[in-house]
Amino acid sequence: MKLIIAIVHDEDANRLSLALAKEGFQSTKLASTGGFLKRGNTTILIGIEGEKIDKIFDIIEKTCRTREYSPASSLPSDVSAFVPSGVEVGGATVFVLDVDKFITV
Repeated sequence: MKLIIAIVHDEDANRLSLALAKEGFQSTKLASTGGFLKRGNTTILIGIEGEKIDKIFDIIEKTCRTREYSPASSLPSDVSAFVPSGVEVGGATVFVLDVDKFITV
């Protein structure tokens, strides 16, 4: 069994959850915030059998897109000088972990 942890942009989270549910996958959504840009993210947890990983990746690729964000206006002036005027955000950062044991109580 595998645990997929997908960190996605807030704007993509509902679309991803709906697409996963449509394909029969259950998921759990957790609100999260990026450490550098302080932007809203959603962390989605998905427990699956290992052979279904490619299907999950396909769904994530189809539903999560990148977009350009200009952080300079929302950061303190001493930090904004070090940040490029446009930063690509969104898409997904995905981790796949082996699950040794799964228990439902």
